[in-house]
Amino acid sequence: MANLLIVDDDASLLDMLAMAFEDEGYDVRTCADGNEGIRSVRDTTPDLVISDVNMPGLDGFSLCRQLREEGNRVPLILLTSRDHEVDEAIGLDLGADDYVTKPFSTRVLQARVKALLRREALRRGPVEEPSTVTVGDLELDPDRLAVRYRGEEITVTVSEFRLVEALAGRPGVVFSRDQLLNVVRGSDSVVVDRIIDTWVRRLRRKFEEVAPGFEGIETVVGAGYRWRDIHS
Repeated sequence: MANLLIVDDDASLLDMLAMAFEDEGYDVRTCADGNEGIRSVRDTTPDLVISDVNMPGLDGFSLCRQLREEGNRVPLILLTSRDHEVDEAIGLDLGADDYVTKPFSTRVLQARVKALLRREALRRGPVEEPSTVTVGDLELDPDRLAVRYRGEEITVTVSEFRLVEALAGRPGVVFSRDQLLNVVRGSDSVVVDRIIDTWVRRLRRKFEEVAPGFEGIETVVGAGYRWRDIHS
């Protein structure tokens, strides 16, 4: 699935958008200001950028201008609380691909993102899918973000997939909540580490639906979690 970068100095909005897009299957990174966003684009090459316009320091217009001057054509959607046609014209003239005015519907923004990514996909050739990773009864398909356990497919979000991938990739190794949060959301996360507990509970319920009595994700009291390779 596509990698998104969301840049906004509003922490609550940033977290809400990250969660919404992750639940749609996207791999999301977040940045709290334009300077950090520029560095992240250069370092991680996202498939699409969503950036607020009104930010202290480097604003969204400047972020867009710098990227285009560098020859970076990453699809970019600007968000703004300004409601003036001139602002939209400036943003699009700078090379932004789309423009959404706050307040906005998350569903509308998601539809804009999908449309831009479809457009970009037409410019690319076919890519080779990575091999499925098998760990005992568990099968992971990183390209499809698909999980199968004992032959049954389990529907997961991006965050849940990254969590299973990290744990199952090193069976028996204990991961702290901080380590897992860094794997799942990156060092730029604005989410507290206890959300890992929520993701683990959700994953356990999903695995139990196809394998009653599932014990593959083990809690290590005071330390974190580890994957136990339980065979049929």
